[in-house]
Amino acid sequence: MTVQTQLLAKAQLLCDQRGVRMTPQRLKVLALIINHHSSISAYELLDLLKASEPQAKPPTVYRALDFLLAQGFVHKVESTNSYIACCVLGHAEHCSQLLICDKCGFVEETHDDELAKLLRIKSEQYGFTSKHHVIESHGICHKCQQANHD
Repeated sequence: MTVQTQLLAKAQLLCDQRGVRMTPQRLKVLALIINHHSSISAYELLDLLKASEPQAKPPTVYRALDFLLAQGFVHKVESTNSYIACCVLGHAEHCSQLLICDKCGFVEETHDDELAKLLRIKSEQYGFTSKHHVIESHGICHKCQQANHD
């Protein structure tokens, strides 16, 4: 079973457990995001979706993205207005650090329970209750660094 197949099956299982509906379009959008292997914009998704669903319009994609975000299956990369698949499906409370390469655009998600704990403690010191944390870190990925040295 491929990683993509595992993620899609896990998403479907979580939807069944939560009593929410994973429509074929939502599943297709999630599959497109997973297959992209980097962040992807809503309009890039729309172009890819039109290959199998020519009638697809921007609201189709945005509704699917809203659902996938609400379920914790994808993350929005705010600084690039794009989306990536979550690497930890079913753990909506995790703290995500998105490592964004300013050279090639690659986005990798990492997560750290200790960082989440520190952020929660800091929030509580100010009387603030955090729902989730997404930290975006910009820099140069390992692959691009290696290419510069060659």
